[in-house]
Amino acid sequence: MFPDDFLVNDRWPAKDPSVIQLYSYPTPNGVKVSTMLEETGLPYEPHFVSLSDEDVRSPEFLSISPNNKIPAIVDPNGPNGPVSLFESGAILIHLAEKSGKFLPSGADRLKVIQWLMWQMGGLGPMLGQLGYFHAFKGKEIDDPRPKERFVNEARRLLGVLDKRLNGQEWVAGDYSIADMAIVPWLETIHRFYDAADLLGWDNFENLEGYRQRFMARDAVKKAWDIPHVPE
Repeated sequence: MFPDDFLVNDRWPAKDPSVIQLYSYPTPNGVKVSTMLEETGLPYEPHFVSLSDEDVRSPEFLSISPNNKIPAIVDPNGPNGPVSLFESGAILIHLAEKSGKFLPSGADRLKVIQWLMWQMGGLGPMLGQLGYFHAFKGKEIDDPRPKERFVNEARRLLGVLDKRLNGQEWVAGDYSIADMAIVPWLETIHRFYDAADLLGWDNFENLEGYRQRFMARDAVKKAWDIPHVPE
């Protein structure tokens, strides 16, 4: 019986096993899912998972996230009973289908999913590499070519997004899981990487307004502290 069937519960025990269990850290990928949970009002319980190997490579966490990355969830009320999910994009789609919110039907659904996949396959990985070479250990590498590659590709992707936002507030019509996936990475440029000037942020006409619209939402303000990082 859930949650005893899930090894992750041995390390992060559920107080209320009847609700969604979130295992995460407030990185951009983690914030995607905490934002969605806050926006939908689905009942959930957050569990702090540090980014240390002690947590993310533990047998308990690997039992639900074999790629050892946050976020992951356990939904006790999945389509055919309890289910665990990893990969933030997959979790967003599941929560949208479960709640009936932020993922429309028909052709509009495909628009949202394609921009979600654009973030998952392009914007997120490229900005992650940029952060490594600009703000973290990669900046110690003397060869400038790796950083240049990711700076140039990040600028190109920001240009794609900026063009898409011409004349519209959100990336795929109404506010959706695509925006929840994209904007936390835009925020990371400023919050964690200090890379706005490097990328020529002010040269993009639509990105700052888009970022501000997203960051002003109550659910988003809460999401950046879910789960709370211990002092």
